[in-house]
Amino acid sequence: MQRNQGGFSASVNAMYDKAVALMDLSPGLVEKIRICNATYTVRFGVRLRGDIHTFTGYRSVHSEHMEPVKGGIRFAMAVDQDEVEALASLMTYKCALVETPFGGSKGGLCIDPTQWEPHEMEQITRRFAYELIKRDMINPAQNVPAPDMGTGEREMAWISDQYQRMNTTDINGRACVTGKPLNAGGISGRVEATGRGVQYALREFFRHPEDVAAARLSGGLEGKRIVVQGLGNVGFHAASFLEREDGAKIVGIIERDGGIWSEDGLSVDDVHLHIREHGGVKGFPGATYSGNGAALLEADCDILIPAALEGVIHEGNANGVQAKLIIEAANGPVTSDANEILLEKGVVIIPDLYANAGGVTVSYFEWVKNLSHIRFGRMQRRAEEARHQLLVDELERLSKARDVPWTLSDDFKRNYLRGAGELELVRSGLDDTMRGAYGAMRHVWHDRHDVPDLRTAGFIVAINRIAASYTAKGL
Repeated sequence: MQRNQGGFSASVNAMYDKAVALMDLSPGLVEKIRICNATYTVRFGVRLRGDIHTFTGYRSVHSEHMEPVKGGIRFAMAVDQDEVEALASLMTYKCALVETPFGGSKGGLCIDPTQWEPHEMEQITRRFAYELIKRDMINPAQNVPAPDMGTGEREMAWISDQYQRMNTTDINGRACVTGKPLNAGGISGRVEATGRGVQYALREFFRHPEDVAAARLSGGLEGKRIVVQGLGNVGFHAASFLEREDGAKIVGIIERDGGIWSEDGLSVDDVHLHIREHGGVKGFPGATYSGNGAALLEADCDILIPAALEGVIHEGNANGVQAKLIIEAANGPVTSDANEILLEKGVVIIPDLYANAGGVTVSYFEWVKNLSHIRFGRMQRRAEEARHQLLVDELERLSKARDVPWTLSDDFKRNYLRGAGELELVRSGLDDTMRGAYGAMRHVWHDRHDVPDLRTAGFIVAINRIAASYTAKGL
């Protein structure tokens, strides 16, 4: 994998610099927004398998223009300070763009989770959490983690429980982390949230024929040929929703062991099951397999969804990319050098700071739920159903009284009478957020002749909001 000289942070900063060059901000404020405020490195030991094993973890705080700060914790061998700081900065811009009231943070533990048994992973996770909690780097009012690559509901439940063990009188303790399972204070729709957000982002893009034309495409999502790189939580949910609900055709899937292709389309659910059973995509029936999965990044398709690691599209392969539209489901999958090459080729990129913001958006809803101590929809759902029932009853009464030759269908009544529960409200809030954020980006993209792409537009929107926060603080 090729990256910009200087690493992931250099690539993010290059994109930031491109945006601020088009803005009227003081040099001091430009630098204040750019820099990472603090990174804490912890090295701790855990006795496992008869010996002490030492692990290295990080928690980076990029910006505290709003608090608490928010950002996931990833478990991976590639975790280092540069990666964590770059991801924290992206969280700052992402939260500002979708208007969640957080600063940006990120954490990571340098570990291969597959090498440890579940009970060992619990020991390691709890000790890592302990080191951060005792320094207030996990706290519902100061720093709120979430899942990321290599972590999920299980790890978040352990972290939440560890915090509550150490802070027994904090009534808001469950809000110290999001992405928890439902039985530990989580929220419906959080697991699917980032993938669902990718789907909503594409739907919003395709609502604007002018934007679709800019990508040299036409029509809607139905029948569009899509290649997905990475069928983890984000890639799987995004691809599955697009296939089942929007009629898109998933023609290529790239995983660790290679890639598969079928011009007739792949069943995402079947591929996902095959990966769980066999550890990879090799051998999936009815598809052409290639051990060089990265080559499919350059395959002929309408939409490319990189949904795994950063830097997979770089200066070395950007010229070969044939997709007309790229949506960044992962963080930083396109380097700044590759970004310029793709723009020159006329490729439209829906940037990561918008496209994968579904996770932090629904995390925000979960944090609010934990602070309010009540499930969304609990108080109003039945009242809403009762009001709808009154209307249906009155319409049916009028129909009978006046002998009107129509009736309300059972399907209509069933759907109309069902009050919104937590999942429906979460999806509604996410859809509204993605529409609003895209509208803000699109306004800058189309109204300013000097803004060449959605990424620069997104950065300008986010940076303006961050600058306004710092100005309000007196900086």
